[in-house]
Amino acid sequence: MTTYDFIVKNWSELMNLAWQHTVFVSIALAIAIATGVPLGVYLTFNRRLADTVLYLAGIMMTVPSVALFGLMIPVLSVFGHGIGTVPAVIALVLYSQLPILRSTYAAIRSVDPAIIEAGLGIGMTRAQVLFKVQIPMSLGVIFSGVRVAVVMSIGIGAIAAYIGAGGLGQYIFNGITQTYDAMINAGAVAVSVMAILADFMFGRLERTLVSKGLRRD
Repeated sequence: MTTYDFIVKNWSELMNLAWQHTVFVSIALAIAIATGVPLGVYLTFNRRLADTVLYLAGIMMTVPSVALFGLMIPVLSVFGHGIGTVPAVIALVLYSQLPILRSTYAAIRSVDPAIIEAGLGIGMTRAQVLFKVQIPMSLGVIFSGVRVAVVMSIGIGAIAAYIGAGGLGQYIFNGITQTYDAMINAGAVAVSVMAILADFMFGRLERTLVSKGLRRD
């Protein structure tokens, strides 16, 4: 059976796995963005802490994804969540932090000090300068980090099937176990298409939210 025939025959199941994949990746990304962006902004005011946090986030990126997912099992088993969606979400949040943190931190720090001084000079407070000048000017770079995190999370999320989280990785792992090339290819193609579509959607969102003069395209 060809990959195309397999996809057509198992379309309903493929869509169900794609939905599972979308759900746990979306939850992880929402948490990563909600924590990573504010933390990245805060780190611009604490250089010493920034070096430490970015270093630790960099170390996290060096841990093989299979090993991290496997590590979640004994650690979270204590709380009754050793397998399933919870450890998958936590692992993806950890992996997503570095690109989001680094892009946010670098973007805020790259704003021209003269612009900041101009804002303060016309009577704006530090908070107003941050929210009305620095963050709007940094959105393009921040979005680039988020887009990297999105694509990376979708790809790494395929390994979540290893710990029972489901998703498109289930086809890949089952196909490897059964030596079924069509199933492996179907899972891999679906993950790739999802990553491409997600990157495209975030790219369109960036073009909508970021001023043309500040976009990095």
